[in-house]
Amino acid sequence: MTVTIFSVLTAAIFIFNIALAAALVFLERRDASSTWAWLLVLFFIPIFGFFIYLLLGRQLRKKTLFKWEGSRRIGIESRIAHQMNELNDETFEFKDSNAKNYTDLVYLHLRNNGALLTQDNSVQIFNDGRKKFDSLIQDIENATHHIHIQYYIFRLDELGTRIVDALTLKAKEGIKVRLLYDDMGSRSLSKRHFKGLIEAGGEVETFFPSILPIINPRLNYRNHRKIVVIDGQIGYIGGFNVGDEYIGLSRKFGYWRDTHLRIQGSALYPLQTRFIRDWNQASTRHDIEYHESFFPLKQEKGNTSMQIVSSGPDEEWEQIKDGYLKLINLAREYIYIQTPYFIPDASFYDAIRIATLSGIDVRIMIPNKPDHPFVYWATYSYAGQMLRAGARVFIYDNGFLHTKMIVIDNKASTVGTANIDVRSFKLNFEVNAFIYDEKVSTDLAELFYRDMKLSTELTYMMYLDRTRMIKTKESIARLLAPIL
Repeated sequence: MTVTIFSVLTAAIFIFNIALAAALVFLERRDASSTWAWLLVLFFIPIFGFFIYLLLGRQLRKKTLFKWEGSRRIGIESRIAHQMNELNDETFEFKDSNAKNYTDLVYLHLRNNGALLTQDNSVQIFNDGRKKFDSLIQDIENATHHIHIQYYIFRLDELGTRIVDALTLKAKEGIKVRLLYDDMGSRSLSKRHFKGLIEAGGEVETFFPSILPIINPRLNYRNHRKIVVIDGQIGYIGGFNVGDEYIGLSRKFGYWRDTHLRIQGSALYPLQTRFIRDWNQASTRHDIEYHESFFPLKQEKGNTSMQIVSSGPDEEWEQIKDGYLKLINLAREYIYIQTPYFIPDASFYDAIRIATLSGIDVRIMIPNKPDHPFVYWATYSYAGQMLRAGARVFIYDNGFLHTKMIVIDNKASTVGTANIDVRSFKLNFEVNAFIYDEKVSTDLAELFYRDMKLSTELTYMMYLDRTRMIKTKESIARLLAPIL
């Protein structure tokens, strides 16, 4: 009898696995590499594989998550259509001749993402966490109307407490404070931790919160964006989260090398819109309605041209990745890439390989230590492949490298939250600034040169001489790469 029950259970599990596998292959229409990776999980871990799939594998339903009617009131949609028409007619007035050289990329982002080109911005680059957060806290203290702040990771340690205290004081002054954090990125937090801020009049929301502790059916779809907008006049975008490790206080990581931008100018319109849409998706009672004070008239602050581009699993296309590919294809002299995770899909890998074989100077910088071991060894493996094609790879030794940056030819660049991996391309909600400015791009390239002096160049011979243990780690990580 026992044998019979066991046989029935085994058969039921087997049939269930086949049914789930069939649904995975025929209904969800994933790419082949991701499909095979999940099939391996389902068949080699029959019971636990199913629960892993429920938490990590299910695709987000394609629906509009980020509706906001207020975007029509500020005229962004009509300005996008107007810019597209003028670019088609070749009548668009570029204030910077350098930006005109990237008309195709500008048009791509307009059509693919509705990313308005703004040409009156000033940009300040931060590559040190202490300086970035000192600047942010000073801007918070000087706020006069509202503070919108969004991070993937927000820790209530020394840095986080300092920021929350500053926000609470402003809320007590009557400034409207809204704080949005991702539930999984900030999994040690709950709204009760912000009691003082909420009692002072601030509002706090959580993106895709868990239904039960540790159980989140949308575990795989996280809001990885880092956005701050203050008074509609000052914005921040980039790679730094909020936590002591980001100001170099972690024993494990040491110095934290990242890149963040402080922006003033009309780019604040799309950045503000992005925050409001994210906030309203997460909000249960405090949706933001349109108000002209969120979009004040801009006095010209500078002459930097840029587009704010966002992407996520709710979209049909992979907008930031498409922008990366177009930027790479437009390079004529060099491509410099900094990323903590280099796990490219086939299209990105081929674009870099072709650029390298075409004589473009391709340099890729990655960390020398893992924050996620499987991801690190997959990164190391792909870096080895790029060496074989002729690219140069640098291992950053001065702490942990978390920057997400590409710069080409001292003329165009992008900085933001999107890593070079499937998770950023397809699963996470991301945001990047694409910049068409020689000075900003040259400054970013200079930071890359400075980081090279703090790095070890990985040669192909060094890579071939790696230990058998490293080869084993790489093989396992590469197998899991499509779902990392």
